[in-house]
Amino acid sequence: MKVDEKRDFDADPFHQFLGLRLIETREDYARIRLTIKESTPTGIGGSVNGGVLSTMIDMAAVPAVFTNIRQGTEPAGTADLQITYLRQAHGQWVDAEATVIKRGRQLCTIHVDIKNSEGTLCATGRVLYALRFTG
Repeated sequence: MKVDEKRDFDADPFHQFLGLRLIETREDYARIRLTIKESTPTGIGGSVNGGVLSTMIDMAAVPAVFTNIRQGTEPAGTADLQITYLRQAHGQWVDAEATVIKRGRQLCTIHVDIKNSEGTLCATGRVLYALRFTG
């Protein structure tokens, strides 16, 4: 992981507000972490709010795509996002692990798993991330 990449992700005001940090990147992979605090938005039973989990899926997909972005393309944003909630997310932290499973000319497909600090799978998602050809 490039130092600038981690610093830029961690310094983003929205990421700071939620408490998200970029933990690891390698080609076609990224892992981000939400450390659960009193200020973390909660859902039923004190679990991490589902909207936060959905945001984590979106936010983890982006650095995974950027690990291997093709020359002559630039990011164009999320085209589609799906999430399946499997169980409530509790623990000290929650990780979102994103893996690019297909890179097309205009769309990347990214699979994301969200696991709690005990390693329990809490949610899974898929992101279609759009790219724009710049020539």
